[in-house]
Amino acid sequence: MTARIPFDNSYARLPERFYTALDPTPVTTPELIAFNESLAAELGIDVAGLSRAELARLFSGNELPEGAQPLAQVYAGHQFGHWNPQLGDGRAILLGEAVGPAGRRDIQLKGSGRTPYSRMGDGRAWLGPVLREYVMSEAMAAMGVPTTRALAAVSTGETVLREMAFPGAILTRVAQSHIRVGTFQFFAARGDVEALARLADHVRERHYPDAKDVPQLIDAVMKAQGELVAHWMSLGFIHGVMNTDNMAVSGETIDYGPCAFMDAYHPDTVFSSIDQFGRYAYANQPQIAVWNIAQLASALLPLMPDEEAAVEEFTGIVNRFGEVYQAAWRRRFGAKLGLALETPDLAEALLTLMAKDGADFTNVFRRLPDARDEFMDREAFDAWRATWESEGPDADLMARSNPQVIPRLHRIEQAIQAGLGGDLRVFERLLSAVTQPFKKPEDYYTRPPATEERVARTFCGT
Repeated sequence: MTARIPFDNSYARLPERFYTALDPTPVTTPELIAFNESLAAELGIDVAGLSRAELARLFSGNELPEGAQPLAQVYAGHQFGHWNPQLGDGRAILLGEAVGPAGRRDIQLKGSGRTPYSRMGDGRAWLGPVLREYVMSEAMAAMGVPTTRALAAVSTGETVLREMAFPGAILTRVAQSHIRVGTFQFFAARGDVEALARLADHVRERHYPDAKDVPQLIDAVMKAQGELVAHWMSLGFIHGVMNTDNMAVSGETIDYGPCAFMDAYHPDTVFSSIDQFGRYAYANQPQIAVWNIAQLASALLPLMPDEEAAVEEFTGIVNRFGEVYQAAWRRRFGAKLGLALETPDLAEALLTLMAKDGADFTNVFRRLPDARDEFMDREAFDAWRATWESEGPDADLMARSNPQVIPRLHRIEQAIQAGLGGDLRVFERLLSAVTQPFKKPEDYYTRPPATEERVARTFCGT
């Protein structure tokens, strides 16, 4: 017996230079860690009657479901602003595209073995990053943020060597697609105009059917990214590695590597161990999104009959990002304050007070108007609160807009450490809490880290 997945693999029908067809590398003793039954139903996946052992074989890649066409996608990208002409799925295999009640969705195994794009890597993942991405992506989905999803996690029974030996694991990731800005850059850098045109048509048909030409496609991606980054900012989320190969043209959050939600608020906050100069700090995320959209526009120039005129048109589209982003930012932060903000003054004033005192980002907003003890300068907060209350904030709007719980770094680290010791209950309880973000949880999940619990650095997890 095997799962029935309604595959229709449009990416596999693109020319062979878009990918390398290959099967996942089997693992020794796969065991199921987690399976997302509600997401499976949305995808139209029928796993009725399958045991945990059968699910583990399926989502480890040891058995391929009927209709799968496994492949590794190729792409390029700017990494921390530096050009890398060939990257690609170095540890991931796209099984295919499921077409179910949720629409068309990629199903990808992450950590499934070497591919032609692995470079010096082993193509594997270890347990920590798999648990982290599962928790983070499902929490983001529960908060309404466009994101890749976690369908399953499986331990492999094998050892992965990093700075030390770790247990191996594989994540099954779901996305509208795994097409990135860097996918366009790959073909543009090679002067492959035919492939660029095929890819642009594919993305327009799949994600933006109302976009009738290349400028409208750029405009649609720009708007999706403006909305996405504003949503991140409203939650205190830091992606950590906004390279062009980590920006999905679908407008989803993708590649949860050195990501984090802030505890103490400061706009210059950086967690990523490889971001030595703060390129991807919290406050820099909107500017980086603009830069990435500009790279997409540059990659698409060869499709235009008059490139000089297209530069001017594309520049105008990219420059509208600020307007789109600011409107989304005002709407998001206005809702967090229970207001329809016409100007951002009240939100910006509160953020200034929070940065000055290192107030907890999530707890300030979820506890308004009773957040006085989050501040050292309480009189300044009292003055701000008086002005805010005079505007008549809507408590119901605030309740819908401010999560009670986020996946805090120290809680994720505790779940990982327990998992490494063979105890997955900490992960399971954390997952249950963060996937009900607007429900009041145990105080345990809302408490910022004590000094000895603080996680100062995050890692890509490769």
